[in-house]
Amino acid sequence: MNALQNFEKKELERLSSGRSIPPFFAGDILKVHVKVVEGEKERMQSFEGVCIARRNRGLGSSVTVRKISFGDGVERVFPLYSPNIKIEVVRHGVVRRAKLYYLRGRLGKSARIAEDNSFSQKINLNTETAPPVAVE
Repeated sequence: MNALQNFEKKELERLSSGRSIPPFFAGDILKVHVKVVEGEKERMQSFEGVCIARRNRGLGSSVTVRKISFGDGVERVFPLYSPNIKIEVVRHGVVRRAKLYYLRGRLGKSARIAEDNSFSQKINLNTETAPPVAVE
């Protein structure tokens, strides 16, 4: 490994040590909480929409989220390892592509994505703890 790769690896460990990024893919409905600074005040603003793309490039990883606001499509690109954002998954969607750029040209019912119930059930089963075992 060269010096740049070592630096990037250490920074990834440092940035991801205090928090965890939930498992999500394109097609999932995400709620991204963004820290907004206005003058001396700080507040958290949420942006909820469909994840249409995820870019995995180490420190340069990002996620593109799209929502419809007052009839217009709004997209924001969030850096994945930024300390100013917190991501939570609202719903998992069933899609067959990694990039959902085709949603930009669709409105209404044609822009809907089916919900994947089995994925959320698998996650819930994996996070449940086993019942305590009596030791004799």
